[in-house]
Amino acid sequence: MTALLELGLALRRRRAEMGLSQARVAVLSGLSRQTVNQLEMGAVPDLGLNKAERLAELLGLSLRVETGLASPSRLPSRMSPLARAAATASVSYRSELPADELRRMLSTGEVPDRYAPHLHALLDDAPVSLLAALAGQLQEECGYAREQVWKRYRSLARRVKSLRGLWQ
Repeated sequence: MTALLELGLALRRRRAEMGLSQARVAVLSGLSRQTVNQLEMGAVPDLGLNKAERLAELLGLSLRVETGLASPSRLPSRMSPLARAAATASVSYRSELPADELRRMLSTGEVPDRYAPHLHALLDDAPVSLLAALAGQLQEECGYAREQVWKRYRSLARRVKSLRGLWQ
């Protein structure tokens, strides 16, 4: 499978999971809707590396060169995505957002006032790859469909008035 075909398939899956249209991905990535469509269909003959990286980053995907050697990025993290997300949300605050509280907010959609700034920071600043990993953990542990988790992210982002273009 060619790298562009693999990227196109991953793009289509993640875009659908996140509930984004091709047009929205195009606007956020600076590409045309036609290019996004052609990439998903495997019909793009060439796409520059900078464009591919920008598109992958937008959707929390990664492009990497496989050398066959172990790299630090391939080592398992000791923290679960939920724990990393809670830590990320807590970086700028004196009080910590407990991972269990974050799980509860993502499950119920209810945000206690004292944790609204934490959630705002998470949804505005966390890497999309972390949010995607968290969606995967919630799917595995709680049985939530990834699409439900992304929908909840969008709903919570509106509630805490996130400025990130991804949630618009």
